[in-house]
This record gives sequence, C-alpha cells and structure tokens, in this order.
Amino acid sequence: MKLYKKNINGNDIQIADYPGVKGPIVAIHGLTGTHKNMHYYAEKFKGEYRFIAVDLRGRGNSAETDPEPSIFKHVEDILGLIKELNIESPILLGHSMGAFISSIVASKLETVKAVVLLDGAAKMSNHQQAIVKPSLARLSKEYQSQEHYVEEIKALYSKLGITWNQTLQETVEYEVGPVGNHWENKSTESRILADFESFYLYNPKEVCSKIYCPVLLVYAKGEIGTMPPLFYLSDYEETQEYTKNITTVISDCNHYTMVFENRSDINQSIEEFLQKEVNN
Repeated sequence: MKLYKKNINGNDIQIADYPGVKGPIVAIHGLTGTHKNMHYYAEKFKGEYRFIAVDLRGRGNSAETDPEPSIFKHVEDILGLIKELNIESPILLGHSMGAFISSIVASKLETVKAVVLLDGAAKMSNHQQAIVKPSLARLSKEYQSQEHYVEEIKALYSKLGITWNQTLQETVEYEVGPVGNHWENKSTESRILADFESFYLYNPKEVCSKIYCPVLLVYAKGEIGTMPPLFYLSDYEETQEYTKNITTVISDCNHYTMVFENRSDINQSIEEFLQKEVNN
C-alpha cells in the first residue's frame, strides 16, 4: 500500500492506494472517519482489485474543508480525484456519508461501473440527530495526550456496541494530532456538523433516478448500543424505488460495526455483487 497526497481542485487529499488487478474501487468513509475506517474492506479486496481509500477534506491528513462544507463539495473532490488518477471505470464503495457522496458521484459520472452503499444515501429525518450530534463534541475538546483521546473514544465506542482491538486503536490514534501543549481531533466540529446538516439536502429521487450502473445497498439493522439503528429500512424507500438496478441486503451489524469489524457477511455480499454485475 502506498500513502501519498494529490492536489485536487487546489486542496491536498490523502490517499491510501492498495495495488490490485481489477477495479479500481474508490472507498469513501463516513462523517468523522478517515481512510483507516475502510481497513477491513481494503484487506478483503486488495490484490484482486486496486483499492483506493481517501481522507475526505477536514479529516485525517487531508486539507481543511471549505468554510461552508457539504457533501456536494466532497463530491467535487472525488470527481476531481477520479480525473487526476485517470480512473476510467471506478467502482465506488461508500460508508454512511461516503454512501451519500458515492451515489451523487454516480449520478454525475456515467463511467462509474458499480456502487456499494454501506448504510447511507437514505432519506433523512429528525431520528438521526440524537444519535449523531452528541458524538461530535469530542471534535472540539482538548486532550492531554493521544492516549487520553484514545481512552475517551474507547469508552464512547463501547456504548455503541463496538469491540476494541488493535486495528481500531490505530484508527483512533490517526484521528488526533498535537496542537501546542495538548492534542486535538484533526477535524473541526462546526464544519463536520455542517457536513452532517447537508445530508438533509440529499434528494434520493433526484439523485438515484440518474444512476444507471448496478447498485448494492447494505442495510445495517442492528441497534447502536441502547439506541435504534441510525436508519430504518423505510428511510431507503425512495433510494430503492428510483435506483434502476439495485440489490438490497440486510446485515445484523450496526452502522458502526459494519466498518469497525471484519464482516464476512458483507464481504460475501459485495464479492457476489461484483462477480455478477462487474466481472461477468
């Protein structure tokens, strides 16, 4: 795997590029994630597919977002990245916010070969506010050390039904950096919140009716600790209705464990989908 940056539309984007024969798969993480959130999918599909995971702007080691960020600005970054890397027929794999972004990219770029939506690109409601917003407070806090941040996130994630391991440790360590005499998350809370609020501008009918490639929707039905799923299956009714060629599978994982665990059920569903729709 190679780590490098590309200047896209005037801003540096951090890229993790795993070599492979087919593809490439362009993997786009969720709201507060980084390329490391796509670790298990990279490990599964690298080699057979070239697998390209990114840090969206405002996360990890990519440049900061625009003052008024949104999923639509991230779309422009991904379109620019695909052009810069001379990718002719990308497969898009997006989790949560990355799924919203992937679907919009596919609606604008006819050369997209297939899309995998990992619990995203749904119709938003007030339901998501109570689950997402409280978790964003960590982004603006000051921490005594990297270890201090990791311990707080470890406690938070345990409430979300996530099992801690070394891979998750490294993922969380990557999220923070030193600022003066303390440590902070590399993201800016107000700008991450603006990205989240832009989910509500997403129109499934408008976007999905313009997607012509095959789409796999993986729905995470599991409860998030003591909270309900982030989305209900009914939130995907318009996504399913207006996407011309869509396959839906339901996983018993929750919205977070679908990236923080090695999910053999999801891996198999993606593998079968790609075999049928891309490699036949």
